[in-house]
Amino acid sequence: MFVHPDEDTRTDGGFQGERAVLTGYLRDQRLTLELKCAGLDAEALARRSVEPSNLSLLGLVRHLAGVEQYWFRQVMAGQAVRRHYRSEDEPAGEFTGAVADPAVVADAWATWRAEVTFAEQLVAQAPSLDVTGDAGGAGDAGDEPMELREVLVHMIEEYARHNGHADFLRERIDGRVGQ
Repeated sequence: MFVHPDEDTRTDGGFQGERAVLTGYLRDQRLTLELKCAGLDAEALARRSVEPSNLSLLGLVRHLAGVEQYWFRQVMAGQAVRRHYRSEDEPAGEFTGAVADPAVVADAWATWRAEVTFAEQLVAQAPSLDVTGDAGGAGDAGDEPMELREVLVHMIEEYARHNGHADFLRERIDGRVGQ
């Protein structure tokens, strides 16, 4: 077992109402990312999967910080902010810059946690899941307004996909699998 059930902070469902279901499952996916990275040093977190991929657990943390920032700060809150870790010159910077340096690891976790906190506050303060963000010209989102509920579903999907990657990355590092 990856973690003893008594130590697992994730829930087993049982949420009531649409907002609770969406935020509960997203919270559990976020906790799964943390669980997959727990107990690893900078070298292990930055270890690449297999050539030629630049995928690493640290890269996933940095990538998901950027995904949180994009959907909640840029699309839903309409903030014009510089993207974390990526630029026109370095579009895959969240992965290529994921190096085995404790300061890079600390920055990635602090950035990810700040973006998660922002997202959780935005969702908690939204009067309903019908509120829309201005996705016009925001890159991945296309030109149509996006409802908050759709962003939450997308985020669950995004984390689930990358947590699958994290399963394989973690197994390659130390053999731990599951959950």
